[in-house]
Amino acid sequence: MVAEALPKSPKAPLVLGLQPAALIDNVAPVDWSLLDQIPGDRGGSIPVQKDELEHILKEVNTHISAASFKKMAGGSVANTVRGLSVGFGVATGIIGAYGDDEQGQLFVSNMGFSGVSISRLRKKNGSTAQCVCLVDDSGNRTMRPCLSSAVKIQADELNKEDFAGSKWLVLRYAVLNLEVIQAAIRLAKQEGLSVSLDLASFEMVRNYRSELLQLLESGNIDLCFANEDEAAELLRGEQEAGPEAALEFLSRHCKWAVVTLASKGCIAKHDKEVVQVSAIGETVATDATGAGDLFASGFLYGLIKGLSLEECCKVGSCSGGSVIRALGGEVTPENWQWMHKQLQLKDLPVPDIRN
Repeated sequence: MVAEALPKSPKAPLVLGLQPAALIDNVAPVDWSLLDQIPGDRGGSIPVQKDELEHILKEVNTHISAASFKKMAGGSVANTVRGLSVGFGVATGIIGAYGDDEQGQLFVSNMGFSGVSISRLRKKNGSTAQCVCLVDDSGNRTMRPCLSSAVKIQADELNKEDFAGSKWLVLRYAVLNLEVIQAAIRLAKQEGLSVSLDLASFEMVRNYRSELLQLLESGNIDLCFANEDEAAELLRGEQEAGPEAALEFLSRHCKWAVVTLASKGCIAKHDKEVVQVSAIGETVATDATGAGDLFASGFLYGLIKGLSLEECCKVGSCSGGSVIRALGGEVTPENWQWMHKQLQLKDLPVPDIRN
């Protein structure tokens, strides 16, 4: 398989994201009658083969107008680094691979247009990963990712030049990517980067808990994000298994630990300091896609700016609140303006950028 890297940009991004496989999200608002025709539980994320993905896309196309169907670069890490770039003006880059197809080109152009450095993306012969995200009236999403045949970057394709000069590496836990994640952490640490890890999903924590614990216990994860469900799975079977206990557990292995609690806000710990911050009350969830990813954008921005732990959580709450106001994991210009207004109201630093 031929891997062709894009030309390097001169200055290293402050924050790098590792997303081994580029991904395109196909996001559509749907009603329950259509969800009933899609195999598998509502609200879950179940991998599908390419023919199943095409069948679902065909079904959706017959039910809704083309105008309400959104295609965008997706994936948790892509959402976080794009959010940092567009909403906060932080220099970011992404490491991964994309296929020589229409979806691959869309991923590269979307990320590049958003100001994310794409020089660490490798182009390979093959197809780009896709996911169908079906969003119901309540803002809940049913996801069907097609990843099995997609191209992705391998551990031996990473090199220290990918990481040199950057300050943070953003990762999402996935057992299929464990080898490349471990290689990236090793190179990042050699180059003096801090590492942020998102726990991905409660299914991933439940099914591959021992591998995750090894990763955490290595001492190489500086910042860890978990949502309430992931936190519960992390301590499954323990006497104390609530969010507070999970936060305590994570903080033993990471400098910063954060557990997000959806509409209840979040709790976070750094050294001996523990804070609880409520969610922004002024937002209605149209689509929950990307809420955790954009929370991470805001929190990382706070750390980069040297804000207090509580302020980092508040900025994260504002950016997480901004993405759920519209379909998909990409924040609209109107919602970035909304977020900047929230930051002003809370007396938090407003990024000096023009949307």
